[in-house]
Amino acid sequence: MADAIKVLLVDDDHQVVRRGLRTFLEVQDDIEVVGEAADGAEGVARAEELRPDVVLMDVKMPGMDGVEALRKLRELANPARVLIVTSFTEQRTVIPALRAGAAGYVYKDVDPDALAGAIRSVHAGHILLQPEVAGALLSQEEANSGQGRGGSLTEREREVLALIADGRSNREIARALVLSEKTVKTHVSNILMKLDLADRTQAALWAVRHGAAG
Repeated sequence: MADAIKVLLVDDDHQVVRRGLRTFLEVQDDIEVVGEAADGAEGVARAEELRPDVVLMDVKMPGMDGVEALRKLRELANPARVLIVTSFTEQRTVIPALRAGAAGYVYKDVDPDALAGAIRSVHAGHILLQPEVAGALLSQEEANSGQGRGGSLTEREREVLALIADGRSNREIARALVLSEKTVKTHVSNILMKLDLADRTQAALWAVRHGAAG
């Protein structure tokens, strides 16, 4: 399990529910559940302690909710990718969660195999956005934060940005452009800085809005 994806479960559902989810994920050859938490504050503390690759985080929790926990993880520069778990009736909470740094979201009634696939996808660097949520995000003023600054990007940075918008991970971008992953990470950092964007999600949305996507 040395190369397994380390997952932290942060969910206020009954312990029996978390145990069932944990049991399913742990039968996956490439996923290891390293811990659990029942609320956002505990989730942040456990994420700092365990340094998981992916945090599976409920939105609605007592005390510190999922969105606030995401903001705290960003403040702490925790590298974990966060996959939000929500219900259809909580769709309005998805956009704040994505702005706070979530790599995507799944619904609570997601098929177990699809959940495992979603964990693998965000771990690989992909962004999980449904079309209706992407459209809603693009309609928000924050999506304009980098408007007018695209001209400062180099040709290579534009190529990287287009591949980010296509949902490619750094590894996939490196292969496509025949670059090292380290070089790709540098390009991504430069893109975010030049466009005054917070993360890959905002970069992908900027690219779609301004015609930089492939």
